Amino acid sequence: MSEIEKQYARTFSGVSGKQVLAHLRLLTIERVLGPNVTNDELRWWAAQNALVHQIENFIKRGNNPT
Repeated sequence: MSEIEKQYARTFSGVSGKQVLAHLRLLTIERVLGPNVTNDELRWWAAQNALVHQIENFIKRGNNPT
C-alpha cells in the first residue's frame, strides 16, 4: 500500500467524501448514454469512468492493511 492510496482512503472516508464519491459515480459510471451517442462522447464517458474506478481502487487499497 502506497502513501497516496492511504491519502485517498482518508480523503473519502468521511461523510462528505462518501457523498462526493457517490456523486462522481452518479455522473459517470451509473450514467446511461442514449443510442445516438457519438464516438467522441463515448470515449469521454469511458475516460471519466476509468478515473472514478481508479479512485475507488486507490481507496480500496488504502483501506487494506496488507
